[in-house]
Amino acid sequence: MIDYTGTYTDQYQLSMALAYYKKGKAQEPAVFDYFFRKNPFNGGYTIFSGLQPLLDTLENFRFDKTDLAFLSKQGFPDDFLHYLKNFRFKGNIHSVSEGEVVFPVMPVLQVEASLIEAQLIETLLLNQLNFQSLISTKASRMRQMAGDKKLVDFGLRRAQGPGGYYASRAAIIGGFNATSNVRAGRDFNIPVSGTMAHSFIQSYDNELTAFRDFADIHPNNCILLVDTYDSLKSGIPNTIKVAKEMESKGHKVKGIRLDSGDLAYLSKKAKQQLDEAGLDYVKIAASNQLDEYVIKSLMEQDAPIDLFGVGTSLVIGKPDAALDGVYKLSSADGKPRIKLSETTEKTTLPSRKQVFRLIDNDGNFTGADAIALHDETNPDIMYHPFDKNKSMETGDCKKEKLMNQVTKDGKRLIKPQTLSEISDYRKTRESMLPGEYKRFTNPHEYKTGISTKLRNLRNHLIEAHKNPTS
Repeated sequence: MIDYTGTYTDQYQLSMALAYYKKGKAQEPAVFDYFFRKNPFNGGYTIFSGLQPLLDTLENFRFDKTDLAFLSKQGFPDDFLHYLKNFRFKGNIHSVSEGEVVFPVMPVLQVEASLIEAQLIETLLLNQLNFQSLISTKASRMRQMAGDKKLVDFGLRRAQGPGGYYASRAAIIGGFNATSNVRAGRDFNIPVSGTMAHSFIQSYDNELTAFRDFADIHPNNCILLVDTYDSLKSGIPNTIKVAKEMESKGHKVKGIRLDSGDLAYLSKKAKQQLDEAGLDYVKIAASNQLDEYVIKSLMEQDAPIDLFGVGTSLVIGKPDAALDGVYKLSSADGKPRIKLSETTEKTTLPSRKQVFRLIDNDGNFTGADAIALHDETNPDIMYHPFDKNKSMETGDCKKEKLMNQVTKDGKRLIKPQTLSEISDYRKTRESMLPGEYKRFTNPHEYKTGISTKLRNLRNHLIEAHKNPTS
C-alpha cells in the first residue's frame, strides 16, 4: 500500500542524523525503548500489534533515488546523501510477542543499533506499532462483549486514509473474524465479507425484485439488507418470499442485515417472523455505529444477533484515536542514559532491560510485571516506578521473560506468523489475565515495577544530572 522508503520519517530525525554523521557519532551504539504510558479507552490492558509489518519493512528500508533527489533539494550535503544511499538497518531488536497483553511503563520493544540507524527508524516504528496496537485493543474489547458471535470489520470507508488497511489486520489480531476490506483480505489472507448497500435496492422500482435479483446472482451467499424502507413490514416479508423461492430451487437465504433503528427490538421481531415462517436457519447481522458498549447492551438484552459489523469506532480507535507510545533513548556509547522531567511519570528508565511476567500456580497472570536490567535473572522484589514508598516481593511466582530477540544484524530471526496464529496467541494470553483487569468500569490497575538494580541505577543517574560535576 505505502512505499516505505527513507523519507517516511519526520524532518528532525534527518536533522539529528546529519549532526551525528558530521560529528562522528553515526556508529556509536545506542539502545531505544518503545513503551506507552497509559492504556487506551480507560481500559486495563493493551494488545501489542504491528511487529510483523515493522520487521518486514525494516528489512528493505532504504533511501531510493527519489528520496535522495528530494533531500538534495532540501539542502542536505552530498557526503551525507552518499551515506544515506547505502543506508540499511543492521540493528538488533528485542520484543514481546505480537498479540501479547502489555501494560504501561514496561518496555514492549527495544532497538539496539548505531545511533543514526536507531534514530532514523523511530517515526516508522511509532507509526506502525501505536496505531495497530490501538486498533487490536479496541477489537479485543468488542470480542469480549460479543462472546462467540461473529465480528466483521466494516471500517475502511470511515478510516483515516490508508490507515484502514492496517486497521483490518489489527482487528483480526484483536479477535475479529473477517473484513469488508478486499485489499487487506488479499494481502493478509483475511476472510472477506460483504452484503449489499441500500443503493442496490433503491436502484430497483421495488424491494422484492431487488432481493430476487441479488439472490439469483448469489444463491450460496445471499444476505439481504432489510431496512431500506421498513424492516418488519417490508424487508422481512420480502425476505421470506425470496427464501421460500430459493428453497424450491435447492438454495437458502444465508442471512439478513439490520442497519438502523432499535437493533435489539428489530432483531427479536425479525427472528420471530423468520422462525414462524420456518426459516430459523437465517442468520441476523447488525451494523450501524456499533462499539463495545452497544454490543454489550445488545448481548445483555439477548438480541438474537449472530454477526456484528463494526466500522467507525473500530478503525479510528474511538474515542482515543491514538496510543501514546513513545521511543526513548536508554543507552548511548555504552553508557546508560535517562530523561528527567518535572512530571515524575515522564522520567525514563535507563539501560537495556528485560521484563518478567509473574505467573501464579494456576498458570494465570498475578497482575504484576517486573522490569529489570537485561542481565538479571530473578528479581526478588520490585518497586513502584514513581512512588518510592510502594514495593512488593515477587515471591515464588514463576517469572516469564517477555522480551526475545527478533532481529540480528537487521535480519529477522522469527518466522512470519499468520494472523490466525497471532490472534490465537492473543486469545490465550487474554485468558490468563484475571477478569478484574478486563472490565470496562474502573478496571484493576496492573502493577508494573522495577528491580532493585534498575532502581539504584536510575536514582544514581537522577542525582548525577541534578548535581553535575562539570
